[in-house]
Amino acid sequence: MQMYPLTLLGTLAALAVFVWASIPVGQARGKHGVKAPAVTGHPEFERAFRAHQNTMEQIVLFLPLVWIVATLFGDLWGGIYSAAWVVGRIAYVIGYIKDAEKRGAGFLISSLASLAALVGAIVAVVIDLVR
Repeated sequence: MQMYPLTLLGTLAALAVFVWASIPVGQARGKHGVKAPAVTGHPEFERAFRAHQNTMEQIVLFLPLVWIVATLFGDLWGGIYSAAWVVGRIAYVIGYIKDAEKRGAGFLISSLASLAALVGAIVAVVIDLVR
């Protein structure tokens, strides 16, 4: 069995970031009395909610892509992509919760990492197909 320890650690870190990003949502619900199933209310709640929701939207791309990258390019590249994505998501969540205008750098880091991984994977598969 082939192991991908860096990719595994990166995947677990991404899942941990996703869980961590849910904590401020619950805290803001309680603090501002936003009762479930409401998803609007106080701006602090809405920023926390959107930061978590956007992370969920992005993790749908990240999870299969990180394993595609690891399979095509090796564990190191899966780990590098994971690290960039996780750092970007942490910066995104922290920035967005403070002020919606401060989410840009984190979004850019994780989005560019995903875009590079996606383009790299597509190119590698196409090159392999035409050989």
